Amino acid sequence: MDCTLVRTLVHRYCAGEEDWVDSRTVYVGHREPPPGTEAYIPQRCPDNRIVSSKYTFWNFIPKNLFEQFRRIANFYFLIIFLVQLIIDTPTSPVTSGLPLFFVITVTAIKQGYEDWLRHKADSAMNQCPVHFVQHGRLVRKQSRKLRVGDIVMVKEDETFPCDLIFLSSSRVDGTCHVTTASLDGESSHKTHYAVQDTKGFHTEEDIDSLHATIECEQPQPDLYRFVGRINVYSDLNDPVVRPLGSENLLLRGATLKNTEKIFGVAIYTGMETKMALNYQAKSQKRSAVEKSMNVFLIVYLCILISKALINTVLKYVWQSEPFRDEPWYNQKTEAERQRNPFLRAFTDFLAFMVLFNYIIPVSMYVTVEMQKFLGSYFITWDEEMFDEETGEGPLVNTSDLNEELGQVEYVFTDKTGTLTENNMEFKECCVEGHVYVPHAICNGQVLPAAAAIDMIDASPGAGGREREELFFRAVCLCHTIQVKDDDEVDGPRKSPDSGKRCAYISSSPDEVALVEGIQRLGFTYLRLKDNYMELQNRDNDIERFELLEILSFDSVRRRMSVIVKSATGEIYLFCKGADSSIFPRVIEGKVDQIRSRVERNAVEGLRTLCVAYKRLIQEEYEGIYKLLHAARVALQDRERKLAEAYEQIEKDLILLGATAVEDRLQEKAADTIEALQKAGIKVWVLTGDKMETAAAACYACKLFRGTTQLLEVTTKRLEEHSLHDVLCELSKTVLRCSASLTRDNISGLSTDMQDYGLIIDGAALSLIMKPREDGSSSHYRELFLDICRNCSAVLCCRMAPLQKAQIVKLIKFSKEHPITLAIGDGANDVSMILEAHVGIGIIGKEGRQAARNSDYAIPKFKHLKKMLLVHGHFYYVRISELVQYFFYKNVCFIFPQFLYQFFCGFSQQTLYDTAYLTLYNISFTSLPILLYSLMEQHVAMDALKRDPALYRDIAKNALLRWRVFIYWTFLGVFDALVFFFGAYFMFENTSVTSNGQMFGNWTFGTLVFTVMVFTVTLKLALDTHYWTWINHFVIWGSLLFYVVFSLLWGGIIWPFLSYQRMYYVFIHMLSSGPAWLAIVLLVAVSLLPDVLKKVLCRQLWPSATERVQRSSSRRAPADAAPSPDRPLLMDPEPRPRRE
Repeated sequence: MDCTLVRTLVHRYCAGEEDWVDSRTVYVGHREPPPGTEAYIPQRCPDNRIVSSKYTFWNFIPKNLFEQFRRIANFYFLIIFLVQLIIDTPTSPVTSGLPLFFVITVTAIKQGYEDWLRHKADSAMNQCPVHFVQHGRLVRKQSRKLRVGDIVMVKEDETFPCDLIFLSSSRVDGTCHVTTASLDGESSHKTHYAVQDTKGFHTEEDIDSLHATIECEQPQPDLYRFVGRINVYSDLNDPVVRPLGSENLLLRGATLKNTEKIFGVAIYTGMETKMALNYQAKSQKRSAVEKSMNVFLIVYLCILISKALINTVLKYVWQSEPFRDEPWYNQKTEAERQRNPFLRAFTDFLAFMVLFNYIIPVSMYVTVEMQKFLGSYFITWDEEMFDEETGEGPLVNTSDLNEELGQVEYVFTDKTGTLTENNMEFKECCVEGHVYVPHAICNGQVLPAAAAIDMIDASPGAGGREREELFFRAVCLCHTIQVKDDDEVDGPRKSPDSGKRCAYISSSPDEVALVEGIQRLGFTYLRLKDNYMELQNRDNDIERFELLEILSFDSVRRRMSVIVKSATGEIYLFCKGADSSIFPRVIEGKVDQIRSRVERNAVEGLRTLCVAYKRLIQEEYEGIYKLLHAARVALQDRERKLAEAYEQIEKDLILLGATAVEDRLQEKAADTIEALQKAGIKVWVLTGDKMETAAAACYACKLFRGTTQLLEVTTKRLEEHSLHDVLCELSKTVLRCSASLTRDNISGLSTDMQDYGLIIDGAALSLIMKPREDGSSSHYRELFLDICRNCSAVLCCRMAPLQKAQIVKLIKFSKEHPITLAIGDGANDVSMILEAHVGIGIIGKEGRQAARNSDYAIPKFKHLKKMLLVHGHFYYVRISELVQYFFYKNVCFIFPQFLYQFFCGFSQQTLYDTAYLTLYNISFTSLPILLYSLMEQHVAMDALKRDPALYRDIAKNALLRWRVFIYWTFLGVFDALVFFFGAYFMFENTSVTSNGQMFGNWTFGTLVFTVMVFTVTLKLALDTHYWTWINHFVIWGSLLFYVVFSLLWGGIIWPFLSYQRMYYVFIHMLSSGPAWLAIVLLVAVSLLPDVLKKVLCRQLWPSATERVQRSSSRRAPADAAPSPDRPLLMDPEPRPRRE
């Protein structure tokens, strides 16, 4: 039967219309088009609800239980508990069931609370009020009830509830200003434009009378791309068709600024908005330590099964003789004799499994959970990570990944708002070879209140002055800045020539810096009114230029232009852009002088732009207008046609000069990156900014150095060469160099070899990540990874949010499987934060999406240094010791029980009393290791901050490798042999009490248990480097508690607890002198190998950490005690001086 039709229908109505229709048609205000127009396919669209939670009320219990029992340990203990319920076993089901129930319940409560917070946040977002236009009036409804086609009114400082097509604004020119801090991390203002034919509709009645349809692409996650068209119908004429682009689209999450109100029509809602499409599902992250625990658990499961199997086989070998199988004192019933031998053997096997199952204690997982939860408070309590400026401290959103902070190999960081403050400052400009510095030297003269800075050659002549003023005019006119005079605007700026306040608003903060810098040099941009740009020159005269065309900036051209007409009728094209984009199009000007200045500024980490111009005659402009109009109304290949038009227009330019702007780095950003690199961590910068901007920031923060040779895989280069040729060429370059020379092991940076830095943009990454036609991954990925591995730093620019996540995923699943960390401050960083092993959000001034979706949040980038090098280091060392110690002490615990079966006829008799079996991991040995894992500092904090290379000692899960794991296991086996056979041979056939009594079964087991408790506790004491009164109290208190409990349990302290098996057993053992001798000798012999191993390794093969420990111990006696006004923990590194 052909099921194609059925499958198509199911796919169509269940998967959604967007999967089978390549475009979407929206009726504005739900008004259908007039009869006779083209028929449209009705489509189903979701409502405006946002869902970020993982569970619902109905699926929480089954889904949470499923996720928890995916853990091998939880599943194992569930099976053991069921076995204890089904068959007769040596121990009670409570011993396994109660700890398991406790772990499952605590974890479920924790995860349920976290998801309840997400539900609460979703509910607040979905229920926020939104103003709809309905029947010519405003109606207030909840955001979740918004539908595609609804006309929405948004007021100033409100957030757009969904993706809207901008119809009209309260501003006469039909523009509005928005901030997208929560989307792309940019706090600057961006200008959007209403549809030309609807921008005059300012009232609810006007907008309700609009009769139009919109055709656009289906939802896709690219924040910077939108293609569509609007058909505006009238009663008399054919519909007017206008193109729609990203400048007409208002995105959910953006905020309206400096505009009283706007009207827009909902185009994408709910989980189809671009913001939601850029969010990845939050999956449960598991640390490398937890994965190692699971692997070790499997090993111990195999050991457990082997033990049970050996004992089962040996039991039936032992019972092969009749008098052993059925002794006279234990006659079998008839039913037992008739029982199936295979079923009986299987039951015995399960009984041995239960008897030995304490080798994998569920209390380890309880202790690990408690250690992670309590240990996370050390981050939130760290006063050095508190930011006084913002009043914010670090946050821990999940405690499951604390130890992962000590295993990071790659750091992926955003640039704007993370590395930089996004605060631009104009430094200088160079015109015709002359350098101008605001408030210092201008036109050869020192300005008032200026420092004497030697940065100018000589005053220009008469001809040069005309070029100088033309340069200043070009900078004042070639931008997309909006001006608002207001006392209450964001970031007020005060004009030096007037007492009024004014604010420059732009999507690019360096445009604002340029205009402000030129303002201090005498030319002030005033405003754009009625399509005329006004500026004030040095003589305080107002000059007006008609704005004819704007050739917008794009990442491929790396430049922008405006065409203006002066009051005298002259038409100018002013162009500014990157030096690599401007110089090839220049036919006149002092190129060499300006190029040398640009290169000098670039080395200093400044953002540079070149400025050029050309004059146009009226006929030339008319040709340009027709060319641009034809490209702008095209619905197919619009971007390509515009690019071709811009290429024809922006040529034969005359070079005027260049500018330099500084994007201030966050405090200690360069110091933090340097420390991370010394720690062996590779740092990548992933940003949506253009290449020149990002590269300048990388130079400023010392990610790229003066000697770094930059390798580019960018759109511009791929236009000249194929992707295969570019990657092969770069691969040969870096691999040839890495094969012949070596790298410095300490700094992680090149010493006697060429340093390479890679720059790649979003378009090139898309080609690299593009799968082959057969669905397999492209071979370009491996080439790209090989190049990246041999580069000291990588910069990825023009990245969409999902591309950032793709980069992280590419490295995360490469053959080395490194541990990755992503850090950012905006909603555009959420995808990579969720993708990385560890996600860290910067608590920014605007937008908390990154901090809310991250695993950890910190106020500033500089705090990452201490979080990784100190807290991460401590967390990993502590939990690694905890895991190894738990397995060690349970080998010590269970292996004597295994040996005892050879002396009790494999009868499944326990060596220890039930109370000892239950309390060994819960009470007697749990608190010392818990306190150790919370407070241990094997190296002082200031040493870890002073020497980042110590981080390398624990890299790649060094403390949980197989060599270390096998050592701990064999140490446990050795100690168990000493406990058991030491006690056995010491008292074999010997009367040990004054009245000649022999030790019995329970006394022998108690002696072995006592030696074991003292040995494993003192082993932990030997491993402790950082002693406090709490450690002393817990370690010696645990030993005292064991003694007191044994006296209590044996009926010595309270005789009414005279439990028949253990009554007077403990005091009977202690009444014997040889027993005391045995305890002391066996504890000493058990600890001796570990002590010898530590001494020899520290003397012969010390690690970097051990060398620091040794030098610290030598220096400690000479150091004076800290005074009350001298902090114990102080960053020894001075604040870097800005060059």
